[in-house]
Amino acid sequence: MKEKNKKFYFDTYAIIEIGKKNPSYEQYKNSVEMLINKLNLLELSVFLLRESKESEINDKFKELSRFNVDYDDEILIKAAKMKHKFSNKRPSFIDCIGYQLAKKHNAKFLTGDDFFKDKENVEFVK
Repeated sequence: MKEKNKKFYFDTYAIIEIGKKNPSYEQYKNSVEMLINKLNLLELSVFLLRESKESEINDKFKELSRFNVDYDDEILIKAAKMKHKFSNKRPSFIDCIGYQLAKKHNAKFLTGDDFFKDKENVEFVK
């Protein structure tokens, strides 16, 4: 990341890595505009349940819901087309929706998911 105050759509992968204190994601904790969707919070909740951290779910919803951007029919149609186009690589619907929301809101899609490594409009961080 070169400039401060950039806008990023945080994939669930990025949210989890920040929670794990991955140093590669440190620069995204401040001075960036964060966008997510509540579907990312759904995925985060499943992760927290797997990690036996159910008690953190409500706090994460309260902390991150303010960054929520909703999707509309157009986003869902674009996400469906993306999912179909790359069906051999099996991207999740939630990731396809997030990627399309990032584009709609002129934000970079922040992720470490290998599926997105070479896609346009992606800030790929491991």
